[in-house]
Amino acid sequence: MQPLPDMLASLIEQRLDALEVRGAAREPLGKLLLVSDFAFEQLQRSPDWRALNLAMPSASPRLQDTDPLQWGTLLRRHRRLGSLCLIQRDVLGIDSIDQTLAGASQLADDCIQTALDAVEMQLARRHGRVPDSAGRGQGLCVLGLGKLGGFELNFSSDVDLVLAYREAGQSDGAAPLDHERWFARVAQQLVSLLADTTAEGFAYRVDLRLRPFGSAGRVALSFAAMEQYFQREGRDWERYAWLKARPSAGDLQAGADLLDVLRPFVFRRYLDFTAFAGLREMKSLIAAEVARRELSEHVKLGPGGIREIEFVVQLMQLIRGGREPELRVRGLLPALAALRDAGHIDEHTAGDLANAYRFLRKVENRLQMLRDAQTHELPSDATSRSRLAAGLGFALWEDFYDVLQDHRHRVSAEFNELLAPSRHGAVAPARLALYWQALPDQGKAEQLADAGMAQAESVHSQLLEFSRSAGVRSMSARSRRRLDQVLPPLLQAVATSSEPDRTVARLLHLLHAILRRSSYLALLEEQPIALERLVDTFSRSALLAERLSAHPLLLDELLDARGQGGLLAWEEMQASALRALGQAEDIEESLIGLNELRQSAGFRLGLSALYRSEPAARISARLSDLAEVLLQAVLELAQNELVRAHGHPTGSSPSGRGILVLGYGSLGGCELGFGSDLDLVFLFDPEGLADLTDGPRPLELHRYYAKLAQRLISLLGTLTPAGRLYEIDLRLRPDGAKGLLVSTLSSYADYQRARAWTWEHQALVRARPVAGDPQLAEAFERVRAEAISRAREAGALNADVVNMRQRMRAELDRSRGPRFDLKQGEGGLVDLEFLLQARVLACAARHPSLLKPRSSDALIAALESVGALHSIEAAELTEAHEAMLRRAIDCSLDARSRLLELDAETEAARSVVRTVCRAYGLDFHAPLSRPA
Repeated sequence: MQPLPDMLASLIEQRLDALEVRGAAREPLGKLLLVSDFAFEQLQRSPDWRALNLAMPSASPRLQDTDPLQWGTLLRRHRRLGSLCLIQRDVLGIDSIDQTLAGASQLADDCIQTALDAVEMQLARRHGRVPDSAGRGQGLCVLGLGKLGGFELNFSSDVDLVLAYREAGQSDGAAPLDHERWFARVAQQLVSLLADTTAEGFAYRVDLRLRPFGSAGRVALSFAAMEQYFQREGRDWERYAWLKARPSAGDLQAGADLLDVLRPFVFRRYLDFTAFAGLREMKSLIAAEVARRELSEHVKLGPGGIREIEFVVQLMQLIRGGREPELRVRGLLPALAALRDAGHIDEHTAGDLANAYRFLRKVENRLQMLRDAQTHELPSDATSRSRLAAGLGFALWEDFYDVLQDHRHRVSAEFNELLAPSRHGAVAPARLALYWQALPDQGKAEQLADAGMAQAESVHSQLLEFSRSAGVRSMSARSRRRLDQVLPPLLQAVATSSEPDRTVARLLHLLHAILRRSSYLALLEEQPIALERLVDTFSRSALLAERLSAHPLLLDELLDARGQGGLLAWEEMQASALRALGQAEDIEESLIGLNELRQSAGFRLGLSALYRSEPAARISARLSDLAEVLLQAVLELAQNELVRAHGHPTGSSPSGRGILVLGYGSLGGCELGFGSDLDLVFLFDPEGLADLTDGPRPLELHRYYAKLAQRLISLLGTLTPAGRLYEIDLRLRPDGAKGLLVSTLSSYADYQRARAWTWEHQALVRARPVAGDPQLAEAFERVRAEAISRAREAGALNADVVNMRQRMRAELDRSRGPRFDLKQGEGGLVDLEFLLQARVLACAARHPSLLKPRSSDALIAALESVGALHSIEAAELTEAHEAMLRRAIDCSLDARSRLLELDAETEAARSVVRTVCRAYGLDFHAPLSRPA
């Protein structure tokens, strides 16, 4: 601690002498008296300062065991003792500012609970308890909002409370009261016990203005009334107020249940950029108040103050918390850390804001510790300034003020950056704004042409029809203002696209879908980069445009466009699926959540493919991962449903007791495309199991597993508001369409051993377990290995493979002259697959390492490693596969046929495949009967 100015040193000496402090105790007590007149007054009340304890009081007084006339005195003394301990621990450096704020919050919780226990006990003696509809007792639920809710209460802050109770009814005493009156009396007496000023002062100032309807509302409301209010009346600023809400005292479980019910009001299911408007309104009101009251030196409301840090963090929580549960944390510093960890605030900025917050809160607390007054303004007199600076470790006021200003400048810069994102986006020429505002009566196509719009007449015709639509004419004033802000920049971006006519048609289809959802218009208004990506995406991809128009929730993904955040890993997708299942109340909600995951992850993958931020093979692999995750989740739903009705299979099976779902084709080969169906085969093993399940309606095993597979297929194809998951193809099961839906492991093994065609063993090369019983999966791998590793005569094998491929080409190849069928054409993707499968079947008996890989790239690498492909061939095939797979994905994204005009890249790729196939005796070419 710096040497004190003579004036302050003299003041401290006088106070130490007045308290008769001697010896070594003078230094720590001197630090305390420098910082706090409140502490001096409390020590004067209790001359035995030697009894002071640095530990917070461990137990609150039991008021109900004492005279009610003494309740206020006992409660206030408890609060003063706790406050004095907080000052000591802060001044002596025992507690950090985080611990001091938490300690002040815990002290408030203790005092509120102590007062509530006494008040409820007293009222119950007169009027009885208040049971719920099931006869269980219920109590008042005290919710702490603001800094109390965030567990970061100021030293001398008031407490923002909202009071509620579960259900209406009547108390059970001799003089019963209805619940509304019972809880109203509890609330009034609680507030009086905490806040009334007596000879002992007050315990806490209580602010109830954040309750529904503010000062005009009832002091305590039922949960039903609370929910109804927020559904009908809730305003933007209340979302900020409730962001930190937590059960502070009373019925804590009831409080947690209520907050679960109100969560959708605070956190929307989409990225909610309407929060910007609410923030700007609140900031304008605060700025006007700061100017009116000349509060520039207000560490909370002034420029760069605490409130601006709170706004930065809370705004980002409100925008993203609906989609990212990990951001739904109450305290500012934990929320800031969560935003940093999620990548929404960079580490440097998060560090600056955290440091500024801790410094400003330290200053704020010291201002209030001085006289136990709720003040946030820097002192104007020299003595108080010197005391504040010295108590914080600064020799001079000017040194302290320089550090304070540095923090405030950093905060203001970040806050102003957050509120003004639109300057980063392209600004539409004024003539486009004038054109749009003149529609439908006066706007002309020539204005679009003058702005550089190609196909101006067609674009104008579409916009004219849009402006006259019922959706546009019935928009609210706020939504129409947002549309007027968004549409001209959209048109400016469209003007530079290659096909304005097509792009505008797609965009207007989307706008029709979101006209009544102002949050999506707000996203485009507040995030110009999202607007620009929207136009670019719509101009290049019919598939993504269609999905986005059908599911506007995907607009959120535009902020992660071009692979900024990287592709979701399998573990992240699985965690999202589990979260969707855990948050749902029934199967319908579960399917909606899983469909939203598929739409969101698929759209992100589409953007990555569109902008070439990831190799095509990796995109396909991630699409396969997504399908696998969703299959596992839906299988769990189907199994749970079946178990409730029919129970479990019982007994002990060497392969487990569950079902196994096999992925064939592109799913098995980890090369799924956008919109692909899933080739599935189902297995179970009845060996060692009882004939019937053990539920209330037992089923024979084969019926049980057939029913399970049918339910899985049905759930995968169920149409929800978020779309349907997948179409299923079952034709690759043993005996095809004539075969059983679910095969036993033994019958499947027998089929592969005795009756399967060569092409079925080819299909087995890519087959893999994608969901279900792990033990059964191991048993399947043994069956697969036996079938693939069978010794084969090379000539017969090649003849079978070539014959099947030629039959497929005759039926499926749509190549015409210079137009090449990318999948089925000669040298196309299927030829490459047949080549790799034939090589595996020819070599697996000698090289067991070929049994593990399933994808084309992995098979090429494995065949090269055992000498079954030359290294040059392997490199060329890998490159050819990537080129053709990328072109296939491009066609899917823009909803184009896979019939391509041959170019240099495509011709080179197919030439490699044809050459390598023929080198290994696999000439798939056969003249087609159709004319070229």
